[in-house]
Amino acid sequence: METPKTEPMVMGIVNATPDSFSDGARYPTPEAAVAHGLQQFDQGASVVDVGGESTRPGADPVPVGEELARVVDVVAGLAPHGRVSIDTTKPEVARAAVAAGADILNDVSASMHEVAAELNVTWIAVHRQGTPTTMQIAPQYTDVVAEVGRFLSEAAERALVAGVPEVWIDPGIGFGKTTDHNLELLANLRQLTAEGTPVVVGASRKRFIGELHSRSDGCSQEDVSTDDRLEGSLAAAAWAFSQGAAIVRAHDVAATVGAMKVVAA
Repeated sequence: METPKTEPMVMGIVNATPDSFSDGARYPTPEAAVAHGLQQFDQGASVVDVGGESTRPGADPVPVGEELARVVDVVAGLAPHGRVSIDTTKPEVARAAVAAGADILNDVSASMHEVAAELNVTWIAVHRQGTPTTMQIAPQYTDVVAEVGRFLSEAAERALVAGVPEVWIDPGIGFGKTTDHNLELLANLRQLTAEGTPVVVGASRKRFIGELHSRSDGCSQEDVSTDDRLEGSLAAAAWAFSQGAAIVRAHDVAATVGAMKVVAA
């Protein structure tokens, strides 16, 4: 049975952090971060995701007070202009961001469904093996597709029982996965999207894309900067949407929106 065609949803990314893997320190003030988010709305983002703590491999945790200082004013500045999600694993930050206007909780710990239910907001459950400090130290699976799918299905069920009004799931590309794991998840994405829960895919500019670019170009991965991963990011986004993903998370919003519209057509 053919999957009905839907309008593409692109989630823009605003990292109000000094150390995010791609654009850390580029938006050092709330004003700069808000301006970047507004540009993403203008470029066609359906949602802008605001984060104040890096989830890159090896990142250290950020104190609650510091994370709040980074994100609350940014959320408040963006919320009047479109849907805003807060990318956090801390209940205190989630509550403050929702009070400032966020209506989506993007939870890479997949542990805050009760907070999302309390706040009556959409909850994104992200699969992650380990923590940012440890997740890329030899990640292992017996069957990555089955294990990730089971984890997310159970998380979604718990959330709905708890009273979360809307659940999205994210296989967590790059979060405790090797390049082969990432590719296997993308290749079998239809198994996840067929379950009916909206699926978010965030492959934009990630390390495995740099690795694939380096293989094709015959150069070292270190020579492929995060800003040189556009082609692979667009290919991954277009593939994800063609396989039924509802939302793709992207740094390069204008280019991704254009690619998604072509796929949708």
